[in-house]
Amino acid sequence: MTEPVSIHAAKTHLSRLIARAEAGEEIIIARARKPVAKLVPIEPKPKRVPGGLKGLVSIGPEFFEHLPAEELDAWDQ
Repeated sequence: MTEPVSIHAAKTHLSRLIARAEAGEEIIIARARKPVAKLVPIEPKPKRVPGGLKGLVSIGPEFFEHLPAEELDAWDQ
């Protein structure tokens, strides 16, 4: 682990610190030598694959049937 970076240095060299974080390093930012924040890389989100729930979800034929008149009337109120 590297030595903490002061807030002033972090503001001055933010681009360099972000590059270091992108490379996998964790940067500790300190105020008056007291650690107050950590700059870390964000884990990339996994790619979404279409059809990931195929076979896990099913819709029965009753879903497509017309609603009873009483239930339709309740929606109009």
